[in-house]
Amino acid sequence: MRIVQIMAGADRGGAETAFVDMCIALQQRGIEQHIITRANDLRVPALRAAGLVVTTLPLGGMIDVYSPIKIAQIIKDFQPHIVQTWMARAAWKTPISNKKTHVNVARLGGYYDLKYFKTSDYFITITPLIRDYLIEHGIAPDDVRHINNFAETETISKPVSRTELNTPDDAFVCVALSRYHVAKALDTLIKSVVSLPNVHLWLAGEGPQRVELEQLARHLNVNERVHFLGWRSDRAALLQASDACIFPSRHEPFGTVFVQAWAEKTPVICSMADGPRQFVRDGGDGLLFPIDDVDALTAAITKLQSDSDLRARLVKNGYDRYQNEFTVTQCVDQYLSFYDEILRRESIIR
Repeated sequence: MRIVQIMAGADRGGAETAFVDMCIALQQRGIEQHIITRANDLRVPALRAAGLVVTTLPLGGMIDVYSPIKIAQIIKDFQPHIVQTWMARAAWKTPISNKKTHVNVARLGGYYDLKYFKTSDYFITITPLIRDYLIEHGIAPDDVRHINNFAETETISKPVSRTELNTPDDAFVCVALSRYHVAKALDTLIKSVVSLPNVHLWLAGEGPQRVELEQLARHLNVNERVHFLGWRSDRAALLQASDACIFPSRHEPFGTVFVQAWAEKTPVICSMADGPRQFVRDGGDGLLFPIDDVDALTAAITKLQSDSDLRARLVKNGYDRYQNEFTVTQCVDQYLSFYDEILRRESIIR
């Protein structure tokens, strides 16, 4: 099977990380791929280091007429069976398929306007609610498949040192792996630890709200306990060095981070954003709190900090969820099964 993978993407982000992880996972299963993405100093080197062929294109707005022409040429030369697009821009720039040699499959991680997906033949969604959204907007149920994101993290080459991050050994450390963006509600998280003097925050990410969040931490006199780590590639090491993972988003269609926390046996606290509330079982494999409820998040952190039995239960049940639903093998198997089903339906020979 040959696949063209296309993503425009921001410089940093969860969907962008999932894109790289999936391309590499398919490569490790022997799937021949050609990757099309914007130039980027993180994902392009990572993809090429894994042995993947990468073409960088602008994938810009209306005036970018070059990208669709080049995509069409790559499809003609590479002769894929599947053209997989990620998010709206990639789908919008992808030419219509003739369904004789290949089909276009759009992978959706959010509730996008379907006007951008007019050339998409089939759809993969990362939550049941996104699948429901597509069906409600006229997509045939048989043409859309819900498949979970997998949550594999990198092998730890170097443990995270609390000393190097100016964090006391006896502190209760809460980590958030997130862009510094208003949708991620890191301001809610910072406010929640004001009355918790032994709690330190590790905010691993980057984004447009950095200055605003740093100012908030100084204003609340918690800047010595809120550590802005910038974008990190050692997700597993950060999770294992932390006492809890906090996922406070205001808007989150899925959110792979809480599953990565399960995989690394780190207790998780999540807001009731769309993604977490579909998967996390409050009190069973994580703790949930209402979006933007600072007091409720403070209470959840306090509860987790003071109850070792609760932490142990959340870790055990969360790890069981990861093993049963979110491993790379399960996810890739489901992608390949759906691809095979599509090719049989369209009588495409490979």
